[in-house]
Order: sequence, then C-alpha cells, then structure tokens
Amino acid sequence: MFEYIANNQFEFWLALGFALLVIEILLGFTSGIFLFAGLGALATGALMSISVLPETWIAGVAGTGISTGIISALLWQPLKKLQGGRPAEKDNSSDFVGHSFVVVTDISPIQPGSTTYSGLTWKVEIDHVTGIQEIKAGQRVTVTSVEVGLFRVKPSP
Repeated sequence: MFEYIANNQFEFWLALGFALLVIEILLGFTSGIFLFAGLGALATGALMSISVLPETWIAGVAGTGISTGIISALLWQPLKKLQGGRPAEKDNSSDFVGHSFVVVTDISPIQPGSTTYSGLTWKVEIDHVTGIQEIKAGQRVTVTSVEVGLFRVKPSP
C-alpha cells in the first residue's frame, strides 16, 4: 500500500485534497482551514500529474504548503465579501407583532414587566422607538417587535 502511494503521489495528493474538501463541507464551512488545505493539495496533485513538480514527499509537502498559502491569500478577501460583513437586519415579521394585551405591572426602561401568553412567560419591555418612559399597570399595549422570550410594546391607541 505504502509503495503504491509512493509511486503514485499525484493521486495521493488529489485524494487528500478531495478528502479535506469533504471534511470542510461536512463541518459546514466553519473553519476554512480544510478548504484552503484541500485546494492546496489538489493544486499539488495537479502540478505533479503534469510533471511540473517531482513526485516526492518533500515536493508534495512543500507544494501543498506553498499552494495553500497562495490560495489562502488570493481567496481570503473574496470569501470575506461573500459573508457580507454587516450584521443581519432585525426581522420583525412575526405573528405576535400587533398582538395587544393589558399589562399587569408598571413598566419602565429600567423595570421590564412580564406577561403569560400561549403558556409561556414573556418579558415585556417598552419599545425604545416610542420615546415613552412608563406604561402603567392596566393599560392596553400592542407588541411592536419580538425577540426570544421578549415582547417590545407600545401603548395601544
């Protein structure tokens, strides 16, 4: 087995490159290390198959390292731009938006309230966009946005 690999190194580097890319895909493209190393190994295997690099272990390791570095430098910025670089916009589309209810305690920016809805206890905060500093107990409010376990509300008209 080892003799076969030593005599057919370009196939080894191609197989290693594909294996690293499969690992990267299975991990969900989280690290980038396997992506760049896999592309570097594929480049080394391709260069060995067209006899640009000799089929030796030293040339294989050096070629993979150098090509990984070059590919990383070339692809870093384009891949970073694909990620967006800006935070995701807040999605306020929810069936809860527009729901109204009566608050049972006073609510202020420093003292949020709570309500039970659909069997869950939700934290209730005043939506900072309204500019209101206090909502009194017994007042009807409307949900303006929802986060996990949190209703942001404004007084109902």
